Amino acid sequence: MAVRRASSQSETNSGRVSSQSGTSQGDPSQSGAVQSGSARSQYQQLLQHILDNGVRAKSQSGTDALTVIGTCPMRFDLTKEFPVITERNMAPKVSQRLPVTIWQQAIAEMTAFVNGARTQRELEEFGCSWWAPWVIERKCSKRGLETGDLGPGSYGAAFHDFPTSEGPTYNQFQQIIEQIRELPHLRTHFITPWIPQYIVRGRGKTQKVVVCPCHGWVHLRVIDGKLTLHMFQRSGDAPIGVPANMVQYAALALMIAAATGTKAVEYVHTISDAHIYVDQLPAVETMLERQLRPLPQIKMKRRDDFFAYRYSDFELVGYDPHPGIKGVPVAI
Repeated sequence: MAVRRASSQSETNSGRVSSQSGTSQGDPSQSGAVQSGSARSQYQQLLQHILDNGVRAKSQSGTDALTVIGTCPMRFDLTKEFPVITERNMAPKVSQRLPVTIWQQAIAEMTAFVNGARTQRELEEFGCSWWAPWVIERKCSKRGLETGDLGPGSYGAAFHDFPTSEGPTYNQFQQIIEQIRELPHLRTHFITPWIPQYIVRGRGKTQKVVVCPCHGWVHLRVIDGKLTLHMFQRSGDAPIGVPANMVQYAALALMIAAATGTKAVEYVHTISDAHIYVDQLPAVETMLERQLRPLPQIKMKRRDDFFAYRYSDFELVGYDPHPGIKGVPVAI
């Protein structure tokens, strides 16, 4: 399948670039930075990098994927923009089939997970309805789980009820928010979604999670009252999953900043295993052909309680995406 090559003006050795409405970090005259007005968005450059450099690899789903290990970080200035991609519409009209639009479902999923949700029913109560295909009876029963249960090794359990040797579970976000309030200068504001004893597989082992956490390694850094959230992603489905992850972790940065009295200034997104499934290539080609449009901004209703945030507390401003792309395959 033919795809356009990235131009030398829109791609650099370091990949530290900005979208049209944002800014690069540091001095843009230095090597490794691209000034505003780049011909492609950071997201398009990610897609192109996988197409140009990806190795075709087999996957658990049975569909091969073009795979790159280790991507240059995408960086977003949260004081000027919010990372909802414009290459396809992330805000289609709601309907009976789609009661909550896509970008809002991404935030709904995050608010569910930080509150400890681990079942399909709980996620749907928060407004996220896309987990149904992964929690069917066949997938759950072989892991010793009830139908609809993501498992004790899932995001919500790890974030809110991390197991400890002392007995009581550990609420990671509650503790990190308290630590930032008391000791903002520390470099140890870190969250993990990974509970290895529930995830590792092999002879004599029973996995206790329907989908191993793909995202959610979060490092928070506060300098002079300004908060940066860096999210490391183990595995990223670039056409489908990554755009939702961009939304939800940028929103998380705003939520944490409000809870800690800091100002969210930057969201950084790094992917270890970045991939495009071969049956997604037509959709990727379409997104690469589309002209760059500025990212939107976002308004957030401030809550006194970090755990009280819901997707309805967020409103996009100035979102002007290209049309949606129907039927992009999702690996299950």
